[in-house]
Amino acid sequence: MALRPDEFYDHARAAADDEVRLPLARMTGWDVSPFEADGLRVSALRPPVLPEPRRHGEDPADCEVCRARDEGIWLNDRWRLARIPGVGVPLVLMLYPRDHYDMADLPDELAAELGVLTTHIVRHVQALSHVARAHVYRIGDGAAHLHVWFFARPEGQAQLYGSWLPVWDDLLPEYPADAADADAAAVAEALAGSYGGHRPGTDGH
Repeated sequence: MALRPDEFYDHARAAADDEVRLPLARMTGWDVSPFEADGLRVSALRPPVLPEPRRHGEDPADCEVCRARDEGIWLNDRWRLARIPGVGVPLVLMLYPRDHYDMADLPDELAAELGVLTTHIVRHVQALSHVARAHVYRIGDGAAHLHVWFFARPEGQAQLYGSWLPVWDDLLPEYPADAADADAAAVAEALAGSYGGHRPGTDGH
C-alpha cells in the first residue's frame, strides 16, 4: 500500500535540509542536463494539499478540449491530432480523443486504438528529415481530458537526449512556424494514408 500523503511528506522531508530543500537530482549531473549543478538549488518541499485542486475539464461542460473537438491537423471519428505552437523543438503534436475521456476511463476499444495510433504517429514524425526521435509523454495533472504529447528531437542534438527534452524545449528559441507547419502537414498526410482519417479541409469536412 502506498504511503499516505502525510507519510510521504515526512519520508521526503527526512532527506531534506533545514530549509526543507532536497539534494539536487542525479539528473542534474547528466551530460545532457541543460543546467550546471553549481548554483542550482531545489525548491523548498511543500506539505501536501488535500483535497487536490480540480483539473481543467473535470466537468465536460467546461472542457475547452471538448469545444475544440473539430480542430487539428488530422481527424477521424474518434481522435484528433493538433500541432502545439510556440515550441523550441522542430515539432510538438498533441493527440486527443474527440469525446471526453481520460486515460483510466478509455473504453478498451479506444485504448487499443491509442496504442496503434501512437505507433503510427511516431513512425511518421521520425520519418521527417532531420528528426532523430519522437518522444511520447502522457502526464495529465493539469487537464482531465486525455492528451498525449509527441516531441520531435532534432537530429544531431545529442544534448537533447532523453527526459530533459521538454525542459530544453522550453529554453530554446521558438522554432520557425513555417517549417513546423510543413512538417505537421506531412505527418497528417502520412497518417491519413497509413491509418485513415483526414486532414481538415482536404475532403470536404
